[in-house]
Amino acid sequence: MRHYLIPCAGLLAVAASLTSAQEGPVLAFTLGAGAQSNPAYFGADSNEIAPWLTLARPYLRLGNGFEIGSADPFAPGDGFGFRTSIRYVAARSALDYPELTGLEDIDQTVEFGAGVTFERPGFLLFTDLRYGVIGHEALVAEAGADLILRPDPQWVLRVGPRMLFGSDDYAATYFGVTAAESLASGDDLAAYEARGGLVSAGVEAGFTYQINDLWAVEGAVNWSQLQGDAAESPIALQGSTEAVSAYLGITRRFNLRF
Repeated sequence: MRHYLIPCAGLLAVAASLTSAQEGPVLAFTLGAGAQSNPAYFGADSNEIAPWLTLARPYLRLGNGFEIGSADPFAPGDGFGFRTSIRYVAARSALDYPELTGLEDIDQTVEFGAGVTFERPGFLLFTDLRYGVIGHEALVAEAGADLILRPDPQWVLRVGPRMLFGSDDYAATYFGVTAAESLASGDDLAAYEARGGLVSAGVEAGFTYQINDLWAVEGAVNWSQLQGDAAESPIALQGSTEAVSAYLGITRRFNLRF
């Protein structure tokens, strides 16, 4: 199961300010593409390679001088901000993973939500809340913090903890096993009722290398360990309670004037 975040607002703090109206309207954003490695599904002991895509750090300036966002996507934030948060989770099917024989298939889903950030030049705090559609139709929350280092104008390094929380419906979808599913598996997977709460905790380290004003390279590595009911799930116990994911890609800044 490929799953990844689409950071539509990235680490952008959204603020409103007044600028010169003579500069004209501008819409700017960053697009990126690359590759990522993620666990095949939640609790799997193997990874899969998939595309990595991002739409990040939007900026809008209207003709009347009203601004939303930052014209400089590499500038450090200062204070509270807001961002969108989207995560895609691929479908899970026993046809692809024989060890899941007996479990019902789970449709692919997209989690939509928003978050609050607090950033200073040396650190970032954030919390996001998302709701899934189609696949799990449940609430998911994520919280984290980053220590941010800028050894020179081109490099941004970050590292910090991550925590993922899920509702009862979320835990039941990905970590629960019904009695009927247990019977269909030949009792290879015991019946299990998974409840929500803290799903995983870990740490992430990443970087951004600014090639020039338009182009940059981004990457990150994330290690996490399942927690609570998720860690005790028969799905995870026959697979792995630990996960390592990573991505590497190149981004380009677009500035549209109209």
